[in-house]
Amino acid sequence: QGLVQPSTGTSFHGGLDLTHDSGLYFGQWSPSVGLTDTSTFEIDSYMGYKHPFDNTLGYEVGVIQYSYPDLDTPDSHALYAGLRVLGSRFGAAFNTAVDSRSSTLFADLGGLPILDLGVTFKVSNHQLNTPFTIGEGSEVRGFNDWSLQLSRPISGIDFNFIYTGSDLSGASCSAYSGQNSQCDGVFTLKAEHAFF
Repeated sequence: QGLVQPSTGTSFHGGLDLTHDSGLYFGQWSPSVGLTDTSTFEIDSYMGYKHPFDNTLGYEVGVIQYSYPDLDTPDSHALYAGLRVLGSRFGAAFNTAVDSRSSTLFADLGGLPILDLGVTFKVSNHQLNTPFTIGEGSEVRGFNDWSLQLSRPISGIDFNFIYTGSDLSGASCSAYSGQNSQCDGVFTLKAEHAFF
């Protein structure tokens, strides 16, 4: 449901998934194996269960553990649930870490038939356990961030138009630690083509 993130930089990453016909699955994903000076070794371990009622309806529940073996940082955890209706997916997650709690809503509306356009939206609320102090005594106790992705295949290439943003700006961006790579609004164009 978009909770296990791919790498956002130049790093090595990979994972393994195991699934059972009953709907039970588990796996590990490493968005970065920490081979460069600017990357940190991270392992995301997850386990869940998904059950389709038919071709148009199904649900999924699970838990994720985020760990950083090279850092003296306690693991964080996320509980998630998802619902698939027709060609759309909807999800929610609650994440607990040492310094914050976050709640996320996710929607993948699939392909819009008239425009042949895929639409994915994610919004999160982050609450800091200890307020982040900015110059002159102002504090950030929490913030929201979001992402919107529009995707469309054109001539065998998958084009993705992605906008991310948050309600922090200026000096308050020093408190940002959300789902996006940057605090301020960013527009990204990504093109993918499979050769085999």
